Amino acid sequence: MQRIHLIVLYSLSLLALILCLVRWNSKSDNQTVIPLSGQEKGAQLGMGVDSIRIFPIPEQLDFAGEKVPLDDQEIFERLEREIYVNAYWQSNMILLMKRSGKYLEEMSAILKANGIPDDFKYVAIAESALMNVSSPAGAKGFWQFMPATAKEYGLEVSRDVDERYHWRKSTHAATAYLNKSYLRFGSWTAVAASYNMGQSGFSRRQREQLQDDYYDLLLNDETSRYLFRVLAFKVIFENPEDYGFNLGPEDFYQNPPLKSVRISENIKDLASWAKDRGYTYKELKIYNPWLRERSIRIPRGKSYELLLPEK
Repeated sequence: MQRIHLIVLYSLSLLALILCLVRWNSKSDNQTVIPLSGQEKGAQLGMGVDSIRIFPIPEQLDFAGEKVPLDDQEIFERLEREIYVNAYWQSNMILLMKRSGKYLEEMSAILKANGIPDDFKYVAIAESALMNVSSPAGAKGFWQFMPATAKEYGLEVSRDVDERYHWRKSTHAATAYLNKSYLRFGSWTAVAASYNMGQSGFSRRQREQLQDDYYDLLLNDETSRYLFRVLAFKVIFENPEDYGFNLGPEDFYQNPPLKSVRISENIKDLASWAKDRGYTYKELKIYNPWLRERSIRIPRGKSYELLLPEK
């Protein structure tokens, strides 16, 4: 008996479902179907009609005054790849742009004063995102100097002091390195590429492949993409609205007015030294990241310049 009741209930449920479907189809037949616009479809999917964009790619482009051969389809595709990768990494690009307000104007002045094309500021962005980062190999700072190279170009690297983290001094050191590299290669494009893979490695690829031009060389994936990443930063930074970045002057970060304090004697406790002068240890380290320890030993006859916010 219980089995019969279950069969009856199942049959009634099935019949009710069929009647509902018939009524729904009948109602649908009497309705006019209005196609959705692109914007409405986008709204249903939770996105705006402009969420996915085809970006403009420059018809002509140069790096440091040297033409990029964009009429070569393979070269065009490599540039386009890096533009899309970086333009659609919006959070990173916005922060890069905002952070650049603290450094690029002065960096450009240092590059110009030392005969380096302004486009090399984008090399610094590609190297470090304008942060004092450290690589697994031990390269540090805005320009990612290894210890031996840093010392060769006049930067102090010791227990207490690491001037690779001093972005102004390391930029001056980078200009000396880049000028020497240009004497070797005679091409700023090659100088930038060799900054990534090393001068010896780049020269070896030129000899092996009987080609001097970066764009004609088969290189490792990192260096193959490197210059195009630098170029993508140049294109986006110089044409931000074309890529959806609409920052106003007030959106860029700025350093506060800073004053210089010269020190020439050992300081056993930098936190106490800062507090005695109305600063926090955090402020001291933010504006002087090249101070690596909580104390500093200063050789006789030497002095250092500290930067601190004006108060």
